[in-house]
Formats: sequence, structure tokens, C-alpha cells
Amino acid sequence: MTEGVWEAPGRVNLIGEHTDYNDGLVMPFALSRTVVATAARRDDGILRLHSADAPGGPVELRIDALAPGRGPRGWTDYPAGVLWALREAGHRVGGADLHYESTLPAGAGLSSSAALEVVTALAVTELYGVGLGRQEMALICRRAENAYAGAPTGIMDQTASACCAEGHALYLDTRDLSRRQIPFDPAAHGLVLLLIDTGVTHAHSAGAYGERRAGCESAAAALGLGSLREIPPEELPGALARLTDPVQRALTRHVVTENGRVERVRAALEAGRARAIGPLLTEGHASLRDDFAVSCPELDLAVRAALAAGALGARMTGGGFGGSAIALVEASARERVAGSVERAFAEASFRRPEIFAAAPAAGARRLS
Repeated sequence: MTEGVWEAPGRVNLIGEHTDYNDGLVMPFALSRTVVATAARRDDGILRLHSADAPGGPVELRIDALAPGRGPRGWTDYPAGVLWALREAGHRVGGADLHYESTLPAGAGLSSSAALEVVTALAVTELYGVGLGRQEMALICRRAENAYAGAPTGIMDQTASACCAEGHALYLDTRDLSRRQIPFDPAAHGLVLLLIDTGVTHAHSAGAYGERRAGCESAAAALGLGSLREIPPEELPGALARLTDPVQRALTRHVVTENGRVERVRAALEAGRARAIGPLLTEGHASLRDDFAVSCPELDLAVRAALAAGALGARMTGGGFGGSAIALVEASARERVAGSVERAFAEASFRRPEIFAAAPAAGARRLS
């Protein structure tokens, strides 16, 4: 028996990469591509999970036995982790049947895991009458991803999936969790934001992501700070001079300058100057490539080919090591830029990328 259908979107991060776990600034928006959950309660203490997009049949878990490290390592860790985190937080939720269908590609840097977590949290809390604010829901989902699934991510992805609004980017200060909806409608300015899925998958729980986070934390500690967010832009040269480790210096430079780019993008969009954000996107990619070292040949090629064909700006989006890039283009140049990227990938013998227009969509919601 079905009691309801819910959906939660993936996200594109317009600007503000690897800043969320440094108490920094981010500006994501929700995609129209989503994870949909069809759900019903169970009274036998069983969590039954099934995905139309994952191999294998349904997985059944006892909710009173859920604990980090005990379950199967795979996609079911994300929804199982949400049930565990809800119960750990004292919320009275029981068993459930959950069937998922997704239009989000996994590993593309579009936060499919956060969408899976948020749609699970929304469905289960509504099924059991648990009143949970959207930001509190995002925090529960982050705990599931960090503690249960073992991925050391920040709060951006879950907040974007839960809280974004159609036609807007979400300006989020991850230090105090204050947020503002910033109008972002590329079509109204004669623009298109192309999303380029390189087909190179990544995993946030892999070691390289955790290494970057640990490096940022050690840099902050070396400076006597709680986080790199505490460095004002004008004090960056002095902070860099105090760091002797070249890796810490590079990570710090990226985080501080990226926070500045978020502020500049916000100001441009609020002033109605959407085209002005293009160079900031490109600047952000160079920082992620050179200082944070999280790009890859496919992402770099996508950015180069888009810019060569006239894109106003382009950068990788998401955690890196694969995934997707974005390119801001004039609407009239959409086909030219997409064709340039496809030809460049073919010449490099890379897998053909999937390219589509990305426009800000609504956050998680109940469908029926």
C-alpha cells in the first residue's frame, strides 16, 4: 500500500566550492532532476528499501539494529542513515517501505546522495507526523552522510535539496546557517547555464576529499583559528606568509578567495548583472584546479572548450575528481558551445558528455 509520493532535487553549485566545511559561503540552486520516493509505513520494525536504478532486489533492515558500519556498504547507507539519525535525535519514526526512482546521475557532482537523504527524511517524517523544519532536516541528513555513510561532506548539499526555491540561487552562510534566496533566472537575461556531465564518477567518501578537509582544518589550526572562514580577504597575504606548508597555503588561498567570489556573484545577481558572474566562474575553476587540486582532465577540457566557443564563464561544480562542469552562455551560442565541448571530448577519446540546460527549480516537496 502506498501512502504518499515525495521528491527531492539534486543541486548545482553556482559558486562556493569546498567552503561549506570551512564555515564559508556557498550559492547552490536546485535542479529539476530529482529522486522520487513512494512510501508507506510498516508496523514490524523493518525498513525495506528498493531502487529502480540500482542492481539487486529490495533490501530489508531492522530499524532497531541500524548503526554506522553495520549495514551493507552502498546506496542503502544513505536512507538507512537517515532513519538512524532521526531516531538518534529522539524522533519517533518506525519502519517503512520506500521505493526510489531517480533522474539524477549518480557520481556526477549533482548531490544525488543528498537528494536521496532529503526525500527519505521528508517522506518518513510526514508519514509519522514528525514536525521538522527544513534546516533541521538538512542537519539530520548531513549527520547520516557523515556518520553513517562515512562521507565527510558539509551542509550545503542537504540544505540546497531541502530549502531551494524555483528561480533562485540559495545564498547560504554555513557558519550561522542564515540563508537568502537570490533571484537567478538566466533565460530572463538571454542566457543559458549549460551543465556538462563528464561521465567521470566520483565518491565523497573516497580519501582525496577527506584529505582536503583535513588539510583545511590543519591550516586553520596552524593559524590558531577555528576555521579558515575567520580570515578576512585583506588578511590573506599575512595568513599565507605564516603558513610554511605549501599544501596548507594553497588550500587556504582557495577557501578565502572562493568566499570572496560568492559575495561578488551575489552582489552581481542582486544588481541584475547576470553576465558579470561569468569571469568569476572561470576564476573559481582555476582556483579549484590549481590550488585545491580537485579537477581532472575531462573537467578542464570541458571548461577550455566552452570558453573557446564563447562561453561567458565556466567551471567545475561539485566536489571534484570527476562529475560535472557548468558554462554560462548566451542563449544564441548554446548549440555552438555544446558542439565545441562534444567535439573536444571526441578528439580526446573521452566518453561523450551529457549536456543540458540547468535552471533553478524548487526544493523537496510532497507530490501526492
